Amino acid sequence: QVQLVESGGGLVQAGGSLRLSCAASGRTFSRYAMGWFRQAPGKEREFVATISWSGGITRYADSAEGRFTISRDNAKNTVYLQMHSLKPEDTAVYYCAAGLTYSHETTMTSEPSYDYWGQGTQVTVSS
Repeated sequence: QVQLVESGGGLVQAGGSLRLSCAASGRTFSRYAMGWFRQAPGKEREFVATISWSGGITRYADSAEGRFTISRDNAKNTVYLQMHSLKPEDTAVYYCAAGLTYSHETTMTSEPSYDYWGQGTQVTVSS
């Protein structure tokens, strides 16, 4: 069982930055690939970024590439999403997710691949 708690969301002006954190419970955090997803009002939840449990492999949605960076600290059981150059269209509830994998290089971009989800943190970008 893994419990995930996101933090770091808030209100920021366009062009600003935020860093989201996701703290995980459980002793096997380092065996989970982690992901960030987001859901804007009236839209389906979408993939943002994922990181392998080693931290060596990352993948991003086109909308996040070059502006967002996912990272993890397995010693702290925490995954981060650093967001720069934020745009109003980045406004959404951001969720972190954990998926058990058997390879240190596995990353996952689809929701069904993930086993555990956090409650989400609101990010609002004003124009």
